[in-house]
Amino acid sequence: MKQPTQLIRKLGYMARLAVSISLITGTTIAQAEIGPAEKPDLKLGFIKLTDMAPLAVAWEQGFFMDEGLFVELEAQANWKVLLDRVITGELDGAHMLAGQPLGATIGYGTQADIITAFSMDLNGNGITVSNDVWEAMNANLPSSGGQPEHPISASALKPVVDASRDKGERFRMGMVFPVSTHNYELRYWLAAGGLNPGYYAPQRGDTSGTLEADVHLSVTPPPQMPATMEAGTIQGYCVGEPWNQQAVFKGIGVPVITDYEIWPNNPEKVFGVTEQWAEENPNTHLHLLRALIRAAHWLDANNNANRQEAVEILARPSYVGADAEVIANSMTGTFEYEKGDIREVPDFNVFFRYHATYPYPSDAIWYLSQMRRWGQIPEAKPDDWYMKTAAKVYRGDIYAEAAKSLIEDGLMKAEDFPDFAQENFVRPEQGELIDGVTFTPRQPNAYIDQFAIGLKGSETP
Repeated sequence: MKQPTQLIRKLGYMARLAVSISLITGTTIAQAEIGPAEKPDLKLGFIKLTDMAPLAVAWEQGFFMDEGLFVELEAQANWKVLLDRVITGELDGAHMLAGQPLGATIGYGTQADIITAFSMDLNGNGITVSNDVWEAMNANLPSSGGQPEHPISASALKPVVDASRDKGERFRMGMVFPVSTHNYELRYWLAAGGLNPGYYAPQRGDTSGTLEADVHLSVTPPPQMPATMEAGTIQGYCVGEPWNQQAVFKGIGVPVITDYEIWPNNPEKVFGVTEQWAEENPNTHLHLLRALIRAAHWLDANNNANRQEAVEILARPSYVGADAEVIANSMTGTFEYEKGDIREVPDFNVFFRYHATYPYPSDAIWYLSQMRRWGQIPEAKPDDWYMKTAAKVYRGDIYAEAAKSLIEDGLMKAEDFPDFAQENFVRPEQGELIDGVTFTPRQPNAYIDQFAIGLKGSETP
């Protein structure tokens, strides 16, 4: 049985649908040549993070309703539960870590054929350390105008880690899931500063990811990150918003770097479904994508003019449930590091511009390269394996069909999207990685071999 608040929301949704149907003419939402949804009643999962915003906005702005979809959005306990429920069919689809469809498809963890035809956002994560760690790091950082210069290298953390080792203690940091962007971004930042975040060895049953580690990384669900650090279980973490800003507001830690500083316009979350579900419900999938594309466009429209409204939506307990002030700190073009050190970061959360929603194969290849670098893919793979895996999981062809229908219906413009006559292999508008290593998605093995720390060639953990 639905909770009373869920039932009220559902009834309101149905009432709005009835009104909409009575007003819509045949030319308003024509939905091009897409047939009716095979499965109009859907349950979609998400984790309480600001980057689930396209789902919330698609519901609140009536975009799901426009597509004839009755959607129930349900928060999940953690990323593993979310993935498992998509695989079993308890959820029709979900807000996912970009690495989850890839990890599942290649059999890292639970094997399942998961695809994505929609990238939910770019950027949006940060790395936060406890006050004690920050005090030790800050002592040796260059400053300008009384504030630390950014980006901050993990080399500033190395003396702190070395001091912990000298005392016989492990330096621990949290991330949200083994195939999460957060895990790979945190590892990338640490390795760029000369710290080894450890290796996975699934072929010998070791999935801890701590072999040879200078910094020991462990999994903590996003909303629990601040409390886990405050309790001293971890000394820092990498997570999405609003859980870095929450540490600032609570006065328990300091975000030292954002993922925008690690790699500008890096891919973050995706919307994932099983391949079987997509094959059985092709029209439903396209209707879902249309709603999500419109929601992402709304979030970035008119130079983020709708962001404050989005903040109020996300602050509701049924979505993220954090204070609106905390969410606004990173959703409205700024980011606060130390208390009072507020800096403009207009692209910290990107939902639509720079073709953010298109599932570029290069995104998939970067994630696979990091899986190989840290041993989750224990054996060397040829370059064409990376290409084929990316093409199987990241489905730009399905996205293009949904986008073209929006253009035909006059709801979006052709210039809003990539040129679908082109290959669209490499994500545009990306900056340089923090270590200066050039990402070469067409030659993933050559890219992997450039790193000083990490597996390369035929090496195994």
